[in-house]
Amino acid sequence: MTTSITAEQYLEGFFEPDELLERVNEGIRANDMPEISVAAGYGRLLTMLVRITGAKEVLEIGALGGYSGICLARGLPHDGKLVSLELKQEYADLAFKHVSEAGFGGNVEYRIGEALDSLKALDAEGRKFDLFFIDADKGNYPNYLEWAIKLARPGAIILGDNLLMRGKAVNPEAKGNAVTQMRLFTEAVARDPRLEGVLLPAYDGLAIARVRE
Repeated sequence: MTTSITAEQYLEGFFEPDELLERVNEGIRANDMPEISVAAGYGRLLTMLVRITGAKEVLEIGALGGYSGICLARGLPHDGKLVSLELKQEYADLAFKHVSEAGFGGNVEYRIGEALDSLKALDAEGRKFDLFFIDADKGNYPNYLEWAIKLARPGAIILGDNLLMRGKAVNPEAKGNAVTQMRLFTEAVARDPRLEGVLLPAYDGLAIARVRE
């Protein structure tokens, strides 16, 4: 009798386990946090995109336990900067602990509170970014996209995780604000004339958009 595996599990089997990120996941579980970090395959993609774009200033919306933060920081140059927005102080504290253990504590800055408030503050400070990773409350994804475009340097990359919402987004009977807003976000990535977008269906779905120059 053969055991069925997903395409993602099959491809993931070609990679060696990432012990550092496995410890991050263990820390997330130990602190009773939701196990909703970016998929391992997309984590590697984050690192690669930061590296190949030469991004020096990256904005993350949603820190959780630091998994995606480490993936983003791995692609930064030594003088690169990751600004991470997190609603909960305890999540940011754990994320900073993990990111510091990975050797990137000097590259990351955490801002605590409502992400929309932090985004307004960054705009008031005149901050601009080369790459964005959105992985926070789904009901605000369209708002986060607008802010990312506003804070983007020409040619910046914007990524958004969980497009499929574990099947809810593709279910025509699924209702609710979060589902509606995620569908609007996905449509914007595909059709907004300010963006060049790609939608990846693997794992829980990932949007990648380039801000037109």
